[in-house]
Order: sequence, then C-alpha cells, then structure tokens
Amino acid sequence: MAETDHTKDFLDSLAEAEAEENEALEEEISNEEAEIDALRAERDDLKDKFMRALADAENARKRSDKDRREAQQYGGSRLARDLLPVYDNLQRALAAIPEEQRESSKALIEGVELTMRELLNVFSKHGVQAIKPEVGDKFDPQKHEAMFEAPVPGTTAGEIIQVSAEGFMLFDRLLRPAQVGVSSMPKS
Repeated sequence: MAETDHTKDFLDSLAEAEAEENEALEEEISNEEAEIDALRAERDDLKDKFMRALADAENARKRSDKDRREAQQYGGSRLARDLLPVYDNLQRALAAIPEEQRESSKALIEGVELTMRELLNVFSKHGVQAIKPEVGDKFDPQKHEAMFEAPVPGTTAGEIIQVSAEGFMLFDRLLRPAQVGVSSMPKS
C-alpha cells in the first residue's frame, strides 16, 4: 500500500505540476495577447499619425503650388500698377498735340505711339488688360470708380457720362478701376 500511496502522491504532484504549468502557460498566453493588443493599438495609432502626416504634406504641397502660381501670376502687380501713370501720360501727350502741329511733329508723334504700343504689348504679355468703358455703358462698381455724379438730360441713373481714366485688370484681379462720371438723372 505504501507503493500505492507513493504512486498516488506522485500522480498528485504530477497533476499539480501540470496545473501549475497550464496556469503559467495561460498567464503567458494572456500576457502575449495583451502585448499583441498593445502592439496593434500602437500600430493603429502610428498608422493614423502617418496618414495625417501624409495628408498634411499633400495639403502643404498643394498650398505651395497655389502660392507659386499666384506669385508667378500676380507678383508683378506692384510694378504694373506703378507703370499705369506712364501709360496715362503717354495717352495725355498724344491727346494734347494740336491738329495743326501733327504734320510738323509726325516723327515725334510716331515715336510716342510706338512707345505706347510697346507698353501695351508688355502689359498684354503679362496679363494686364485695359478696362475701356464707353459713354452710355452701365456703371459697374466692380470695374469702375465714380468720380462724380451729375444729372444729365437724356441719360438714365447709373449710366456712364464721362470717362476720366481707363482701368486695368491683372488677369482676374483689378489693378485700377476706370475713373468715370455717372449720371444721377432721376427716373421720370
């Protein structure tokens, strides 16, 4: 019987060792699953940060492309605006020549006209276009600046009655509005 007790004790200790080993394995598996879950969470967090950084980089690239295009298109706006008085003065010089002096000053007039055409060609090359309203056109506050209002018979309110200076656009932006006089004739 002592042998049976001994076998029983042996089997009990073997079962106890196996239970401890199973418990240790379960704990190890539980720890590994927790570690895997933590790694998955970290991976998901890093993936999210990576996707955000990628989106930020793409947005920054698009923004810099837009800024570059705008600088290329509109970067010369100050220079163009500063050249507008040159255009105005050339136009005034041509308008100021009396008819009787036109024949004797033909070469000078031709030089001023060539200079004016070249200036307009340079403007056109760089996207600067003249706004040339005509008497009788409707006043557009987006392109015109009203210098005065006057009730002129035969006109309607908001109609251009005089053009003082041409305006200019740089592509789709206003460089200078056309300066005009506007009718304030009340409706009859």
